[in-house]
Amino acid sequence: MTALLTADPSFAPADVQRLSAELISTVSTLFAGRHAQIEVATACVLAGGHLLVEDIPGVGKTLLAQALAAGLGGSFARVQGTADLLPSDVVGSLTPNSDGLGLHFRHGPLFANVVLFDELNRVNTRTQSALLEVLEEGRVTVDGVSYPVPSPFMLVATQNPIHMAGTYPLAEGVSDRFMASISLGRASADEEVDVLTGRRGRTRLGEATAISHVGEVAAARSLVSRAHLHDAVARYAVDILNATRDHPRVQLGASTRAGVGMVALAKAFAVMSNRDYVAPHDIARAASASLAHRLVISGADLHAAAEIVAECVAAVPAPRR
Repeated sequence: MTALLTADPSFAPADVQRLSAELISTVSTLFAGRHAQIEVATACVLAGGHLLVEDIPGVGKTLLAQALAAGLGGSFARVQGTADLLPSDVVGSLTPNSDGLGLHFRHGPLFANVVLFDELNRVNTRTQSALLEVLEEGRVTVDGVSYPVPSPFMLVATQNPIHMAGTYPLAEGVSDRFMASISLGRASADEEVDVLTGRRGRTRLGEATAISHVGEVAAARSLVSRAHLHDAVARYAVDILNATRDHPRVQLGASTRAGVGMVALAKAFAVMSNRDYVAPHDIARAASASLAHRLVISGADLHAAAEIVAECVAAVPAPRR
């Protein structure tokens, strides 16, 4: 394995590996099982993306997001999705000054380094659309004035399955701005014993300590973004995207933005494996996390979409040296 080169002598590849290992360890002490999902969430942090967590209620979606935020350090805010939530409740609004003369901007909960948006698909489509700008550009615009959110910024959103009461489907433009999506599933019997006995779970959340500060996260993201992507591996990624577009069960395949997110996630997996280049298997691994939630399939859920992505990856030959 080769060492990852960096122009910043204050933050080395070993620091990225330490950061990812410690974050995985911190989340794992609180969250029972699901190690593969925790690794995807950590890669999403290093790649500078946003994470969507979908599953039935009660399997730990919110706890995973809280554990991730607790380990990252920096500021944290939470938004609870409800049907009557307005865009101004999320991004902020203009409010009168105390003297009654003029207006000032009141920052919404999006102005934090890590934001948990719980049950995103319980909010109406208008409020969902208010997230488009901040997810893409890291800022919000109110009355023609743009306000940048803190950097680094990450949104971790949870959603319930769409067939459950009180949910709205996420607009395609919103789903497409999440770099990765994971589904947790139920914990094993042994893992549930750990939760019920208090060895893991929400009761331990207060014991979590930050393993980094925002400067380290920003430096790690910069280093990860410089991992090398060979043209042959990039072509492999494009072929996977095209396979989703041509699949007979898919109405709307993966976008170019999806490809950018898939490659960014693959770079994070590569650095976490102590490599300075993206291998085909990094792309294949990233595809399963970064594409399924973006596909539009009639009457199908995330699990069916994940199966289609797996079919597409299996059908595309990987480049060989």
